[in-house]
Amino acid sequence: MTKIEVNGAVLAYDDAGEGSPVVLLHAGIADRRMWRAQIAALAARHRVLAVDLRGYGESELPPLPFTHHDDVAGLLDALGLPRAALVGCSFGGRVAVDTALAHPDRVSALALFGAPVSGHEWSEETEQLWEELVGDVDPEDFTATAAGEVRFWVVGPTRRPEEVDPELVRFAELMDQRALAAEQALSAVEVGELDPPAIDRLGELAVPVLVGTGADDVADLRRLADRIAAEVPRGVRMPDVPDSAHLAPLERPEPINRALLDFLP
Repeated sequence: MTKIEVNGAVLAYDDAGEGSPVVLLHAGIADRRMWRAQIAALAARHRVLAVDLRGYGESELPPLPFTHHDDVAGLLDALGLPRAALVGCSFGGRVAVDTALAHPDRVSALALFGAPVSGHEWSEETEQLWEELVGDVDPEDFTATAAGEVRFWVVGPTRRPEEVDPELVRFAELMDQRALAAEQALSAVEVGELDPPAIDRLGELAVPVLVGTGADDVADLRRLADRIAAEVPRGVRMPDVPDSAHLAPLERPEPINRALLDFLP
């Protein structure tokens, strides 16, 4: 693990391999540890940077206004990298798209897994399912909230908990407990948003974009992946990854790694 100052905050990241740079951006219920299988696979051909976004994992959260997408560009500046491919899962995918729109000359390609985009609105069906499985975050009991969020995202709406590897569930709950604490802290900081948001700007993405989801992820994200691939000029929709939900890179790394090695420049 290495740390570096970016836009007034110290960010933690892992740095492995040599070659064209690839930045891995984690889900909002996780941190950079979710990419452990991708780091090993991609480092044979790429310089792989798995970063904890500001406030998450081992990265700092000073009380300063910031945007996550500017932090990604700032990380490239701090490392002297003109461009990089961005790989994002869930919230990390949203940050990746925002970075490509805000700093188009800094991004060589995008790979998105289970990614919403800024400005996307969840369906009533998904909102209702969230209320049933998760409800409101209890700041006094992150353990219970993390269990509900992992049931929603990692198990997914189409599977039963007993169908999912218990070690995956345990690890995801540990990451999410930490992420919930990060989100509580982030709520007290001014976090900027891309304006205008990405949802109606997908046609502006000029780089190659790979889009995928787990077959057991929420239906909204599978539909959104179809839309991204259709509206991005160089978009490619990979088949849904079987036997996986929202954290497909962690749950089923083999097909994700193959797709990334075939896709990344």
